[in-house]
Parts: sequence; structure tokens; C-alpha cells
Amino acid sequence: MAKHSQFTKTISLNQYGITNAKVNYQLSSEELHAETISKGQGVESSSGALAVNTGEFTGRSPMDRFIVKDAITKDKIWWGDINIPFNPDKFQKLYDKVVAYLSEKEIYVRDSYACADENYKLNIRVINEYAWSNMFAYNMFLRPTKEELKDFSPEWTVVNAPGFMANPEVDGTRQHNFAILDFTRKIALIGGTGYTGEIKKGIFSALNFILPVLKNTLPMHCSANVGKDDDTAIFFGLSGTGKTTLSTDPNRSLIGDDEHGWTAENTVFNFEGGCYAKVINLSKEQEPEIFAAIKKGAILENVIMDARGQVDFEDTSITQNTRVSYPIYHIENIRKPSIGENPKNIFFLTADAFGVLPPISKLTPSQAAYHFISGYTAKVAGTEAGVVEPVPSFSACFGAPFMPLHPTEYAKMLSKKMKDAGVNVWLVNTGWTGGPYGIGTRMKLKYTRAMINAALNGDLGDYTYEDYHIHSVFGVAQPRSCPGVPTEVLSPRTTWNDDKAYYTMAFKLSNAFRKNFKEFESYASEEVRRGGPQRYSF
Repeated sequence: MAKHSQFTKTISLNQYGITNAKVNYQLSSEELHAETISKGQGVESSSGALAVNTGEFTGRSPMDRFIVKDAITKDKIWWGDINIPFNPDKFQKLYDKVVAYLSEKEIYVRDSYACADENYKLNIRVINEYAWSNMFAYNMFLRPTKEELKDFSPEWTVVNAPGFMANPEVDGTRQHNFAILDFTRKIALIGGTGYTGEIKKGIFSALNFILPVLKNTLPMHCSANVGKDDDTAIFFGLSGTGKTTLSTDPNRSLIGDDEHGWTAENTVFNFEGGCYAKVINLSKEQEPEIFAAIKKGAILENVIMDARGQVDFEDTSITQNTRVSYPIYHIENIRKPSIGENPKNIFFLTADAFGVLPPISKLTPSQAAYHFISGYTAKVAGTEAGVVEPVPSFSACFGAPFMPLHPTEYAKMLSKKMKDAGVNVWLVNTGWTGGPYGIGTRMKLKYTRAMINAALNGDLGDYTYEDYHIHSVFGVAQPRSCPGVPTEVLSPRTTWNDDKAYYTMAFKLSNAFRKNFKEFESYASEEVRRGGPQRYSF
């Protein structure tokens, strides 16, 4: 028997092999919030947001992500440690076990879609074991109208069973959790993990295969916003680099904070209907729009609260990866629909813990392709005083775990689109200045915002010697001046006050770039190869 409070449509799950289940179809956000609390799976915070604990897994598990290797995928996927092959027969047997596990349970079903542009729309049915997982799907995917649901026909299905544990020896998984894509059956099968990010990233990974191969559209792990003159800005960046923070700007309309497509018609559209932001050290003063979005309808994950429901955003005792999911309409200034035109600026965001990259620099097309393929950021080596050794982290296309094709395929598409659209590309260091982590300080957010605004407004001058200095190690062009930013901040070498120490660290990072790029050299053109650091020593 199906329970559906808002809609009269009745659905059967027999076609999926799920029988005798109590189906809660298309429940509202409010009902899912209440169901979660009534079942003791979450609590309400003081802001009204639902707070849940995702259990054993508080982040994605990349080594447990698989793609079924079959006639569709065998010759197209970039197989390896990122895209791990899975046997089709093993998939069918594991799928049968999961749907048998879900049969006779109370489950939650939601019809939704991805891609805000009607020409690229992907209908999705999400089947969840838990109410809060279904509420996440409500927040993160696009929400059909009542009229659209009348004739809704799902193309892809997400089957999500956090409580089901695989047997690796029998089922072919690495351990008890798994996230598997099957492009023939058009199923994303997720089990053994309550981390909701696996749901949205499963569909993102599917689109990263579908759009370039079938639609001549570039999928991007990026945020995007649009100005009053309809100029679109795109922000690439790995977790912790400021992608969500910097694209959420009261003076520009938000298109989306994580996943987009860039079409042959030179438009940019959001894949999603919500935002999934990190909340570590979140404050009302620094990020007022995101802070205000944490209200009824939002889901907080793995945060610590006091007895009054007040969240301590600085507490990382469960995980550094504390998160909030909310529908995009929780942000006041958004683009409707979530589509932008006329891309004019692309920002590659990196949190350089080596402290040697300029806070902003302009890239040539070959440099843009090189840095896109590299996908650099850095992780700090620890949090103890005096720890100064950063760890470089490279993720191709700023999203390697979600890219089924070889990274150079996406880089070729990006290079062509950048040239055709005449886009300016900027490398922005949101990391350290005045020294590496442990010695220097984190770049002030107000300076980063000022530099990005200057780039958007055309206030960083012409690409000439008078306006720019070419970095002697990385070859990028750093502006000599920027409104609202002290001149000395623009030169990382100047902020160190120790040339020898600065260049020693700069060459250490440039060598890490070259070592990482060896994996891609045979696929990249000479022009792209020359986009990286060229000097090897003093």
C-alpha cells in the first residue's frame, strides 16, 4: 500500500523486484522531517533544520565505487583505481539481494530529475530505505510539478539501502559498502553506507559519461553564478577551496554550487535543485547566505549540538566533513531557472598550503588546460603547532572520482569552449600566504572576494608587462595591483620575506606538478604540456 500525501498517483515497485513493501511516495520535506524524528533517526536543531548522523561513513568511499563493465562501457571508460570495473553477473546477483532486503520494509520513493535545461533533462526515481535519505533527494535533485508527475517515466533509478551489508567474498565488492553504476540497466546501486553524498555523486558520475558522449556537453564539478549583465562565472575547486562560499554572492545570482553542464549553445545549467555545503567553522559573519539557509527543510550531517539544539560548527569530533543539504530556494538571490548564458570568467580555486602560488593569476589557454587536468589543491599535514609540511593533492578536472572518461577528454572540451567563448581563466589561491601552513596565514576571505570582483569587473588591467608580472617558476601572470588588496599581498614571494625559502618551496611544488602530470603526458599535446611550470631549479 502506498502512502502519498500530496499526489494521487499510485506506483508499484514490482518491476524493481521489491514486493510487499510499505511505499511512502513523494512525501513532502516536512513529512520526511517528521518521519525521521518519529523513528529516532534524527533531531531538530534550534534553527529548525533536521540533524542526522550518517553512521560509519561520513564521506564518500572512492575505493568502493564501481562501474559495470559491459558492451556500453568497456571501450569508453578510463578504467583504473578511479573507475573500478564490476562484473555484470555479480551486479545482477547483488541487486537481487538488495531488493529482497528492501521487500516487506517501509521505504521511501521519490520521482525527480537532474539538469535544469529541458533539452538535457534526466528523469530519476530514488528508492530509499530511510526517510532522511529521501529528504536529501528532495533537496538535491530538481522537483517536478504535480502536472509533470502525471506522466513521469524514470530513465535512471537510484536504489539506496544503507542497512544492507555486502559479503565481499561472495558479492565481488571490496568491503561491505558499495556504490555501483550500471549504464545498461541505468541503475545506481548504493548499500552499506548512510553517507548521502553517494546518492548525488552517483547521478553526477552518470551524467559525466552521458553528456560528453551523447550530448556534446561538458559536465563540470563547479559552482556558477551570473551578474546583472548576464555574464556567467564558473568556479572549479576541490572540497575546502571555497567553491560554495565564493559563488554565493549577494550581488550575483546563484546558478548552483556543485555540478553543471556547459552546452554547445554556450549556456551553463545546474544539474541539481539544491546545495550541499561544508559547514566546518561556518559563521553568520563570514557566510551569511549559507548560514541563513540552515532552517526547516535543511539537513545537517554529523554536527555536534548542545542540549538546546545549538550547533557548534567548530566541533569536528565526528568528522571534518560536516555538511548541510538544503533546496536552492533557501538562498535568496538565485537564478530562475538555474541556467546562465555568456560565460566570461572561469576561476580555478586552490587552497595552496605550500603558500607559493599567487593569490590570483591569469592563465593562458595552455596553462588553463594543464591546471584543469592537474586539479591541484593541498592538504595540511596536521593541526599541531609547528607542522609546516603541506601535502599536495591532485584530482583531475577538479573531480577525478566522478569522471568516467579520461581526463584529457574533458580538458579538450573545456579548451575548445574557452577559446570559442573568449573566456578569461584565473587561478585563485585561497590557501596560505606569507609562508606555508604552520608559518604563514590563510588568505583573508575579503581579499579573495576583492580579487574575484576585480576580475569580474575587468579591473585587473590589460595582459601587458605594465599590469602583470610573470611568475618565474609557474609562468602564470600575476596582477601588479588590485582594488581593495594591498600590493604586497599580490606577490607571494614578497609576503615571505625570505627569497631562498620561498623558491625552495616553490620548486618543491612545481616538481610535484610535473610528477603528477607524467600520467597524462602521452595523452596531452605539446601546447598543453608547456602550460605547466617550466623551470626546474634556481
